[in-house]
Amino acid sequence: MEKNVVAKVGTSEITQQEVLRTMQSMPREQMAQFSQANGRKQLVEEMVLRELLYLDAKDQGFDKDEAFLAELKEAKEFLLKQYAVKKLVTTVEIDDEEVKGYYEGHPESFKTPVQVKARHILVADEEEAREILNEIKGGKDFGEAAKEYSTCPSKERGGDLGFFTSGQMVKEFDEVAFNLEVGELSHIVKTQFGYHLIQVEDKKESGTQTFEEVKDQLKQFLLQQKQSLRYVEYTDTLKKKYPIEINEAAI
Repeated sequence: MEKNVVAKVGTSEITQQEVLRTMQSMPREQMAQFSQANGRKQLVEEMVLRELLYLDAKDQGFDKDEAFLAELKEAKEFLLKQYAVKKLVTTVEIDDEEVKGYYEGHPESFKTPVQVKARHILVADEEEAREILNEIKGGKDFGEAAKEYSTCPSKERGGDLGFFTSGQMVKEFDEVAFNLEVGELSHIVKTQFGYHLIQVEDKKESGTQTFEEVKDQLKQFLLQQKQSLRYVEYTDTLKKKYPIEINEAAI
């Protein structure tokens, strides 16, 4: 058996290149699973089974069944359409100057709002909230108090809500959180969920993302836009090239 042949099934061969192509067609997580020696062996075994089924199907003459030939025709048409679209969009390119031009022409799109990082404690009873507030004012750590008393799932993280922007939280909570200074403890805040205590840990002021920060993501966005435009323009020319009739009554 040649070095690049990993398995033989009858007279058919499965090569290293075929195994590699099969792996590369997989989602990234699945590809990682088959990248180790044991995984590759499992993949080869699966490819052997598929080859056995293929050979058996040919031996039984399934490749000549009318139903199979009809499905094959549909599959070939579908793949040809997909290939045509792929060939069309891969001709589209976008350079850094176009990306830079869009960035400079749309400054509002790259502004970042004020963000607050806060912890909170949520309880159902106002009196309980007052007792917890007094404990914290007396020196109890806010995060520990959240773990002990809060009914919000964030209690597992000491009440940590991470960074959020204005409008992400309910109005009453939002108004208090964005008016606290870093390190400041709130009064009791009533919302539809219950009674909250809030402590702001950090703030990020509004700003503008730099070109380097958004360049790659923006380039991909603009490329997809350009590809979509190319697709529309090209299909418009095809509509003029080939006659089209639509039977509205049959739809």
